[in-house]
This record gives sequence, C-alpha cells and structure tokens, in this order.
Amino acid sequence: MTLLQAHSLRFSYGVQPILNSVSLSLAAGEVVALLGPNGSGKSTLIKLLLGHLRGEGAIEWEGKDLNRWSKRDLARRVAYLPQSPMFETDQTVEEALRLGRAPYWGAFGLESERDVSVVRQISVLLGLDSLLQRQMDELSGGQRQRAFIGRCLAQEPIAMLLDEPNTFLDLRHQVELCRLLQKLATDKSIGVLMASHDLNLAGAFADRILLLHEGNLVADGKPGEVLQADLLTRVYGVPMERIERPMGLPLVVPIA
Repeated sequence: MTLLQAHSLRFSYGVQPILNSVSLSLAAGEVVALLGPNGSGKSTLIKLLLGHLRGEGAIEWEGKDLNRWSKRDLARRVAYLPQSPMFETDQTVEEALRLGRAPYWGAFGLESERDVSVVRQISVLLGLDSLLQRQMDELSGGQRQRAFIGRCLAQEPIAMLLDEPNTFLDLRHQVELCRLLQKLATDKSIGVLMASHDLNLAGAFADRILLLHEGNLVADGKPGEVLQADLLTRVYGVPMERIERPMGLPLVVPIA
C-alpha cells in the first residue's frame, strides 16, 4: 500500500533553488534511504513532506493532500526524527516516550489508559523497560537514539521520516539501529524514509535508495542499481570504485 506520493517538488531559499522537480513515493513496510552530499536537499525534502516548509508541487499522505491534514492528525500518522532531537537534560526515558503520545492527549494534556499502555508496549519492544527512570543525558548514544525511536513509535505512525538518525553513533549502534528499523518496517508495516551519508549501510538495509544531487533526484531504485561507481563519482565529486562480492551486495569505496 502506498503511503506517500510526492510530485514535482520545488523549493528555494530566496533566489537559491534547493529542490528541482523531485518526485517520490513510500510504501507500507518499505525502508527507503535518502542519499546525497551535504547541501543536496535531503533535510529540506523531509521538511517539505511534513509541511514544515512550503514549496511547489503536490504531496499526498494516504491519498489525501498534505494541505488538508491538520498538524495533530498528521502527527498521529507520520513521525519525524530530526538530526539533533531536543530533550530536557533531566527528562527521563519514560517522559520522552510519553511525549510521543501528545497528539492523542485530551484536554489539559490528560493521558488515557491507552497512552499508558502504548508507552509500556514500546518500552518492552525496544528493550527500554529497565531504563524508564534513567535521565536522557545519562544514556549512551545508542540508548538515547532508541528512546527517540520509541518516542516516534509511541505516535503509532504509518510512516517514520528520519533525518540522519545514525549521526553520533558508533558502527555497532548504527547497525543495530538499521536492523531495528528494518524489523519495524517488516513487523509493523511502517514505511521508513531515512536520510543517510553511509552508502554501504544504506545499501545493506534499504529496500530502495533515492539519490539527490544539487536538488535533483538522479536515481531511484534498488541498492544494486543505484550504487554505481560512475554515478557516485559524479554526485560526490570523488572517484569511486564498486567491489563486487560473490555473496551479498557490492561495496562502493572511494579510490585513494
């Protein structure tokens, strides 16, 4: 089932064009990696899809134009994790997860039994139940990122838009996070759109890759189709080599 359809998106900061006629889709249960160098428009594109920025073009969530969604209703369907999520230093993990239920709160911010139940389920799912009373600034980078993912999941979304969620994570925690996102997409049919800088990690875990270059969508396809040395050399401005492997996807590396 298609969750998101976007057609001919354009956006400029003043006279400086950032995105040029970009079209894309996202299906339920699909992990899509959004790649491209700094300044290629990845963060801008995600903000457009959420309505945080206004540009030209058409955006539909579940067949309904973005402009017809209220912020509250869209937040119940689409979760967003920015590059540097904000949190209070003394905020506990439980309090962070509870914030994900804000779109469902009644008058005066009153929580329902359903809110409490969802937070409990998410904490168990992500292995956070033993950390609920820990403060966010006491957690490791990997633990904190799981808490942020949990906050997104507490919204019970159909889709998650993540802006470079692997930032500040070591390799082990990057792999763990990608495996988690892959499992959530499969088990809960959540569509995941994730901006990333890691070509090979994206190739290993994404079902599809979107490649941006100077505001243009220059490739949209399976990892093995997009991770081509000549294309990546042109986009990143660095000579690249593709290493074929007998088993598994090829690797792409810069030529020293």
